[in-house]
Amino acid sequence: MELDLQKYSVRTDLAVDSRELAARQYPESIPGVDEEVSDKDGIKVTRLNVLTDEGSQAIGRIKGHYVTLEVPGLRKGDTGLQERVTEAFAREFEGFLTLIGIQKKDSVLIVGLGNWNVTPDSLGPLVVENVLVTRQYFELMPDQVAPGYRQISAIAPGVLGITGIESSEIVQGIVERTKPDLIIAIDALASRSLERVNTTIQIADIGIHPGSGVGNKRRGLTKEVLGVPCIAIGVPTVCYASTIVNNVMEMMKKHFGQGTNQTREIMGLLDNISENERLALVKEVLEPLGHDLIVTPKEIDEFIEDIANVVASGLNASLHDAVDTGNTGAYTH
Repeated sequence: MELDLQKYSVRTDLAVDSRELAARQYPESIPGVDEEVSDKDGIKVTRLNVLTDEGSQAIGRIKGHYVTLEVPGLRKGDTGLQERVTEAFAREFEGFLTLIGIQKKDSVLIVGLGNWNVTPDSLGPLVVENVLVTRQYFELMPDQVAPGYRQISAIAPGVLGITGIESSEIVQGIVERTKPDLIIAIDALASRSLERVNTTIQIADIGIHPGSGVGNKRRGLTKEVLGVPCIAIGVPTVCYASTIVNNVMEMMKKHFGQGTNQTREIMGLLDNISENERLALVKEVLEPLGHDLIVTPKEIDEFIEDIANVVASGLNASLHDAVDTGNTGAYTH
């Protein structure tokens, strides 16, 4: 079955966003989709398993496993909360490795996608700077590697506009030479929800398509392309102007509804049309003018360093038994 992701992917890379859209059609439960949600200490974890073609079509996501951590408090720069998120991310990622059958001895290639010259797109390269790389020790002095460490290599391949080479082609060449057992691809994403920008981490076992968050559909980093299992880690750092306008319209509708029963008179036809129709209208107005901009919050400089530290520290702790979240070697302010 050919899955049409177009109506979802132009606005969001997050499975939880797509789940919310699908819930309007399936208010009880989505057939072929299992969902488990926990919320503790300000960290909401949603585990979505898309099991069937029917579920895949309903939710607009490829079949696979998705884990999403939502932490609204990350916007406040609370270092204590960041440490708790690091621990939660490490636990979830370690469980994810077990779920897809990755063993303790399996080697890993970490790929940091994105453009290090563009702050909202620099998450991948920043994480690569901060992960604990060990492959050289296994190659050059294997008898001196202490127990509890895994063979890790890492690369930030840049973007097509800088290198002239697709990221997947660079990674494919590395995979053919170094033969890792697992690839972890890290990239910045787009979200349809303003609340999830800069506050959310998604883990998925379906791989990743570089540039998909900003509408550039190119060859992806997937098991089908690379011949190796590929886990994607993403953080939404941008959203579209059309998404913001659409969200504001929805907030206005709710605001008017709290104070008057004349919402229809105030909003006119916009009160009756569906969200998809309203978004299509907004895009129709903005795009010809060149105003459907890709927007990122003004505090992105500080956030991107903080979240890269969280992801790198969590990866170090989950990939190496000898490392805990309090001593990962990752970058800190």
